[in-house]
Amino acid sequence: MDAIQMNLLEQISGLHDVPEGAYNIRANGVSAARNTTAHIDIVSKEDVSGIDIMIKPGTKNESVHIPVVLSQAGLKEMVYNDFYVGDDCDVTIVAGCGIHNSGSADSQHDGIHRFFVGKNSRVKYVEKHYGAGEGTGERIMNPTTEVELSEGSYMEMETVQIKGVDSTVRVTKAKLKDKATLVVKEKIMTHGSQYAETNFVVDLDGADASTNVVSRSVAKDHSKQMFRSRINGNNACAGHTECDAIIMDQASVSAIPELTANHIDASLIHEAAIGKIAGEQLIKLMTLGLTEAEAEAQIVNGFLK
Repeated sequence: MDAIQMNLLEQISGLHDVPEGAYNIRANGVSAARNTTAHIDIVSKEDVSGIDIMIKPGTKNESVHIPVVLSQAGLKEMVYNDFYVGDDCDVTIVAGCGIHNSGSADSQHDGIHRFFVGKNSRVKYVEKHYGAGEGTGERIMNPTTEVELSEGSYMEMETVQIKGVDSTVRVTKAKLKDKATLVVKEKIMTHGSQYAETNFVVDLDGADASTNVVSRSVAKDHSKQMFRSRINGNNACAGHTECDAIIMDQASVSAIPELTANHIDASLIHEAAIGKIAGEQLIKLMTLGLTEAEAEAQIVNGFLK
């Protein structure tokens, strides 16, 4: 991998070198490096582009890294990755995509990640998107995540996009069985004329299933954002969805939460707040010697932590 690809890899996964444990690093449409362990196997799909990740039952304190980097202008790809997590596991999965586009043609990475999580397993899933390059071609990423949580399982998703992505449509669908829990923490920042759309659909099918979907975003310049979240309570369950956005300049943000209770003991809550940075916050920081731009940056950084 060259210096540009290594920088992308560091931005999306925090890696300065080849990681420990299981990994599959994809660069410009092909697998650049792969490693498996005694408990985690990674196999290329035969019918479509992508991989199957098999995590054996009882696997604890292990990680899987599957970052994707694109540095070739005009490259467009679609990847299918399936994760099979056995019962009684506790693992961390780090994904993400970085695109460096220095040309005039659009570069695009679309991916479908499907998770089949076994009983009483815990999964932490981290996905970061990042764009760079001085070219006029767009950097486009459209991730789809589909999750099936078995009885007593827990999954926490951290999705981050804070720089350089011109267009993204993010789709997350989840089905939860008895006593399963899904926690989603989304952070997005757009600027220029960028567009970001997120769509969540969570079906709480099992008794005592629960979810908490929280999105925090900042929209600057002329960028546009759309947030949709739908929770279906199909049993005695608990669901909460929240969109909290800061709007700046001439940007636009829409939030559309939707709740459907199909059971008398379904407890569902939604919250949405969109607004500008409070003047008092700016004044307080500026009295400490910061310029207005520096004060705005401090507030935004704190908001997206």
